[in-house]
Amino acid sequence: MLVDLLLGGLCALMFLPLTTGYCAYSYGRSFWLWFALGCFLPIVSFFVLFALIARRQLNPGQQLVDEAKQILAQAAAVKKG
Repeated sequence: MLVDLLLGGLCALMFLPLTTGYCAYSYGRSFWLWFALGCFLPIVSFFVLFALIARRQLNPGQQLVDEAKQILAQAAAVKKG
C-alpha cells in the first residue's frame, strides 16, 4: 500500500517536468534542460517555456522561416527519393 502511494506520488510529481520537457523538445529545445528546470521550478519553468513558444509562434517572420524550412525539407526528400 505504501509503495503504491509512493509510486503514485512520484508519477504526479513528474507530470509537469515531463510535459515541459516534451513541449520544449517538440519546439527544438533541449528536453533534459527543460526537464531539469521542470523538476526544480515546476510552475515557473512551464510558464517561461509557454512564453517562449508563444513569442515564437506569434512572430510572423518566424512563421515564414518555419514554412520555408518545411518546403526545403520536402524538396530535398523528393530529390533524394
